[in-house]
Amino acid sequence: MNPMAAATEPSRPHPGTILHVDMDAFFAAIEQREQPELRGKPVVVGSPRDQRGVVATASYEARQFGIHSAMPSRTAYQRCPHAIFVPVRHELYAAVSRRVMALFRGITPIVEPLSIDEAFLDVSGVVRPDRDPVDLAREIKAKLRRQLGLTGSVGVAPNKFLAKLASDMEKPDGLTVTPSTPTAIRAFLAPLPIRKIWGVGPHTAEKLLKRGIRTIGDIQKRSEHDMIRLLGTGFGRQVYRLAFGIDERRVSPEPHEEKSISNEETFEKDVSDPTVIRHTLLRLTEKVGRRLRAAGKLASTGQIKFRYADFQTFTRQQTLPHATHTDHDLLHCAKSLFERVSLQQPIRLIGFGASGLLDVDAPRPPRQLELFDNPEDDDIERYQALDRAVDELRQRFGPQILMRGLPATKPGAEKKTAGYSTLRAGGQVE
Repeated sequence: MNPMAAATEPSRPHPGTILHVDMDAFFAAIEQREQPELRGKPVVVGSPRDQRGVVATASYEARQFGIHSAMPSRTAYQRCPHAIFVPVRHELYAAVSRRVMALFRGITPIVEPLSIDEAFLDVSGVVRPDRDPVDLAREIKAKLRRQLGLTGSVGVAPNKFLAKLASDMEKPDGLTVTPSTPTAIRAFLAPLPIRKIWGVGPHTAEKLLKRGIRTIGDIQKRSEHDMIRLLGTGFGRQVYRLAFGIDERRVSPEPHEEKSISNEETFEKDVSDPTVIRHTLLRLTEKVGRRLRAAGKLASTGQIKFRYADFQTFTRQQTLPHATHTDHDLLHCAKSLFERVSLQQPIRLIGFGASGLLDVDAPRPPRQLELFDNPEDDDIERYQALDRAVDELRQRFGPQILMRGLPATKPGAEKKTAGYSTLRAGGQVE
């Protein structure tokens, strides 16, 4: 035995090399960063407090009053009358998200985004003797605060399930490191409620509760056969393995592309006037067009969604003649779909979505060559140029600077430019 060994400081147990970073109250935190007067105050991002609609997210100051995402805005207002309600700004949040993901990729190239505000990182390839995964987690948190003025909570673990579970345990601005040995992982998970297992929702939890299974430790006491009998072969086996912290999925560096982009609006009062519904649909369609262009995407399919006052929900969709992101093509699709709808009762919600997304630069099937020049080619370029100009104006002066086809407030007060009405400062229509 080496006599010097006893004098050597024992090495720190090596933590897992999978990180899950979850940004804290992302939308609300960005609004508080952009508007310093909102810092430290209850902020609700979503529909206005006096309208039907839901909360997208809430600051931690607002969450103290029981406000959470998907809650009706009116309910949020009742719980916290002094909360400050701000509208959702998708383009801004997407831009910040891209900077967040770029920051992660500056740490490791193996980054798997889960959504706009969270991602897995595999740091096994960048760990050094003087820079372990916990050090990297601290580095990420420091860079988020210093470079972006935001905070994120990080879980450090041997696998994805445990890392995601850990990132939620000390929010906001938390850093949680899970055990890394099988025995310690089992003890770590045992007291947690069954809803902490990935995929166990209210329905599954209710089924398990009826069998006396309340904690992950209760699952650990069962056999895999019991869980398969209760939940089916695939899901039962998955739940059983996760109860012991077994998750063999790898972090995939392939980006999770959006499968669709959509916008919808819930009316303050149910609406039966087709003109009002149509104008709202066209406005939402333009928002989808702006988001497609901002994301560098083309859409192959358009869809409208409408919900009656009794909550019956219907969709109609059609394939576009060619992949596109121009307002002209999307609006034509929305109008065509709306004309096929026979409204049976007042509408509670209307929406438009685009799917079958392609990158702008992705190869697409060649179009049939025409014997003579096709005037539509010039039209496409003109529509794209118009969209770029409108997007730039709205980016600089706000979305209300240009409105398409809105009725004039006074006879002769509206001047149309390529289907748009322009607003002067102060909101006066030109």
